[in-house]
Amino acid sequence: MKSLKKQRRIQVIAVAAVALALSTALIGYAMRDGINFFRAPSQVLAEPPAPSEVFRIGGLVSEGSIVRGQGETVRFSVTDGGGVVPVTYTGVLPDLFEENQGMVGTGRYINGVFEASEILAKHDETYMPAEVVDALKEQGVYKEPQG
Repeated sequence: MKSLKKQRRIQVIAVAAVALALSTALIGYAMRDGINFFRAPSQVLAEPPAPSEVFRIGGLVSEGSIVRGQGETVRFSVTDGGGVVPVTYTGVLPDLFEENQGMVGTGRYINGVFEASEILAKHDETYMPAEVVDALKEQGVYKEPQG
């Protein structure tokens, strides 16, 4: 009688472990396209990602780098103090997008140019995304907002 109880317990534990592993695998598979890793410009230049990889880049918009092209195409550079990455974006930029301000873009790094599909800018004069602050602190160029 005791061995039957032990056997039943082992079966329940084994089924629970398999169900947990299967659910973890399904969640990972479902989220594979929804996870975008953040990289600073110096990280992108040091280890360029594959052209098919979608990721987020953040830093400060380089001064004097914004060039408006035909239609809604805009070219600019983003820096973290350690590296500068050229960016192209086709679309309407946020109202608060300007030089020497923080930005985060989502897109792909193709042939040495970050082709952004989305651009986010700060929402007030003191806001900067946490990842950008960390990258700028790492480079030693972060300045505390005055307030």
